[in-house]
Amino acid sequence: MLSGVCIGTNNLATASKFYDSVLATIGMRCVFSESHERGYASADGRITVFLVVPYDGKRATAGNGTQFMFHAPDRKAVHAFHSAALDAGGSDEGKPGPRNYHPDYYGAYVRDIDSNKLNVAVSLVDKLD
Repeated sequence: MLSGVCIGTNNLATASKFYDSVLATIGMRCVFSESHERGYASADGRITVFLVVPYDGKRATAGNGTQFMFHAPDRKAVHAFHSAALDAGGSDEGKPGPRNYHPDYYGAYVRDIDSNKLNVAVSLVDKLD
């Protein structure tokens, strides 16, 4: 079972502003903050997303083929997430809309300020058998 993800950053202050704004659109908020990391939780209070400056002191880099995927409660939240990311300095990697992955799929893609790829979508897991 996946307990959470760590997203690396080279500028915690700037990345914190980005993630505070973007994750709020899907009901997540920062509940833990230290000089080298922040933890974000959903309504249940469980921290599942950590924003971190790498502990080894090396530069954070985006992984090729790596993306962080977030659940949105509805299409409106997909649009809000995408907009908030662009407003906070991120870049577009795929505007909100349906994709051919599945007939019910609706999502969007962005890059954060450190070039990490983020996906937000209305979940299909509950709809699939």
